[in-house]
This record gives sequence, structure tokens and C-alpha cells, in this order.
Amino acid sequence: MPAQRPGRTLAELTEAVQTSAGGTLTARLIGDAQYVIEGVAPLETATPRHLSFLANPRYRHAARVSRAGAMVLGETDFEALRPRNAVICDNPYAWFALAMQVLYPTPAVSPGQAPQAVVAPTARVAAGCRIDAGAVIEAEAEVADGAWIGAGCYVGEGAKIGAGTRLYPGARLLAECQIGARGIVHSGAVIGADGFGFASLAGRWVKLPQIGRVIIGDDVEIGANTTIDRGTMGDTVIEDGVKIDNQVQIGHNCRIGAHTVIAGCVGIAGSARIGRRCQLGGAAMIHGHIEICDDVIVSGGTLISRSIRTPGFYSGVFPFMPNRQWERNAALVRHLHELRDRLRRLEAGPAAEGETT
Repeated sequence: MPAQRPGRTLAELTEAVQTSAGGTLTARLIGDAQYVIEGVAPLETATPRHLSFLANPRYRHAARVSRAGAMVLGETDFEALRPRNAVICDNPYAWFALAMQVLYPTPAVSPGQAPQAVVAPTARVAAGCRIDAGAVIEAEAEVADGAWIGAGCYVGEGAKIGAGTRLYPGARLLAECQIGARGIVHSGAVIGADGFGFASLAGRWVKLPQIGRVIIGDDVEIGANTTIDRGTMGDTVIEDGVKIDNQVQIGHNCRIGAHTVIAGCVGIAGSARIGRRCQLGGAAMIHGHIEICDDVIVSGGTLISRSIRTPGFYSGVFPFMPNRQWERNAALVRHLHELRDRLRRLEAGPAAEGETT
């Protein structure tokens, strides 16, 4: 957890958040602008020195009895609750997230290399980097200024790490793979392991050497124990601003569009292409060699077995059964609404049938 800064007045906090938001949030402060906030807490446990937030009306009762010194909430909730100190905002959750960044900033990098780190003579590590004990940086790897390579991390031969990127203890960036600036790779993540590529030959499996890379853009966060496989021949690509949760599997030669978010335990099979600004719910499964267009939301646990060409919200859970039976039933499910309408017309009698023809 980043170290907390000294308390900030609501005026200071509001100004800092608005600056950080760059004009994308509309907010106004009600109450004592000089009231000092020392931290954040949930509505139920907040004290008078805490900032809390309300973004879902179902928690309005908790907000009504909360002891929080200040609250971030929308206009409707403010009118219903009238807290003494409030930031009224069109997006309370985002405003609160930025406020947390102000109150709990990420610690600055203290440059230096631990004696127990192993850095190859031909690796190019900028002077402003921090390399912790047990980290290994192989030949020809590049680590840009301000990067932080945590204890026990591995940076493979020819790998590249952008400015200000942080690898938490035990993360792996394997040979020739790249991650851009300001990235975060959490512990246990493996970037650049072999993709699952095997050819069948006379009852056995022949491995296809995986000679591609993983190329990751700027401002990408990768959760703990997530794995991103290198391409078989081309590259696996993760574009700018993508956020990936823990224990996600991304297969070889996938492409994930900019600013897509992927929740925990999602599995994406090889050569799938996910568009920009998509949201994949936890444990969703994405078949290989399909495309999902921009601005698609997939519910948790949903299986996507064919390409999606139209933006929207998609859901679907179907019990397993023998594959042949499943295919027949799935075909019927896709036309259930048509069957329902036909049944209603039949139940209404011949007159209704005549009216619709």
C-alpha cells in the first residue's frame, strides 16, 4: 500500500482532483472548504476525518448514518441526504478514485541497484532505475528511467521496459517482450511464456516453436498470476491503457484493444482479437480466432464462441451436454423469441393469425 500523505483540506483535495481529471469531471464542493481529510474509508467504518463516497442508491441508508467527515456523491443523493461536507459530482466513483491517488500517492522510486541483483554487462539500465535484491536482468535488456524492478523479478534477454514501469516482486518479462511507460505488472505475472501450439502427428503432439513476442503499450496494468503468451510467429499485442485483473490467461497472437478492461479468471484463446473499450466480466471465456468489436460488454461467466460485430451488452450461460446435442439446442435457443411469438399467435386463435398475415 502506498504511504499516505499528510491530511489535505477539501479545497486542496478538490483542486488536485480537478487538475488530475483534466476537465473531464464536473464537481462542486459544499460545506467547509478548510475541513481536513486524513484518509478514506467505507461508509460503514468512516470517521469524521475520512472521505467516503456513494455511487449506488442501495447504500443510501449506510450513507445516512455514516460518520464520514465528507462524502462524494451525485446530485440526487445529495438532495436526499444533505451531508454537511460534500463533493457533488457526475461520476462519484471516478472522483473518489482520483482523490485516493492524491491522498495515497505511489512512492517515488529511489534509484539504485541492490548488491544481490544480477544485471548482465550488456543490459542497458537507466541511472534512475531501482533494481531490488534477487532481480535478474539478462543481456541486451533495456530498462528506461524511473522503472522499478522488484525483488526476484526476471527480465529476459532483449526485453524492454518503459519509463516509470513497475514490476512487483516475482514478476516475469521473458525474452524479447516489451512493456511501455507507466505500466504495472503484479507479482507472479508471466509475460512471454510459450503459447499452446502443438500439431497432431500419428497420435502424438509436435510442438510448434513459439518465436513471436508480447508487445504491451503504455499505462497497462497486469494482475497477479496473469499469463500472456508470446506469439507463435507474429506478436501478441496489448494496446495502451488496458487493465487486466488477476489470473487471466491470454493466448498466443491475441490482440487486446486500447482501454479494454478484463476481470479475473477470464480466458482468451489464441488469435482472438478484442476491440477497444471493451469490458470482459470475470470468468468469461473467449474462443480463439474470433473478433469482438469495440465497446462490447461481456457478462461474467459468459462463453463467446463466435465473433461479435455490434457493440452492446452480451450474456449467456448454457449447461454442458454432449456436443452434438448442445449444438442443436443452441440453434433453437437463438430463435426462442420467434417461437414464443408464433405460439402466442396460435394460442390467440385463427383471427389473430389472420391479423398478422
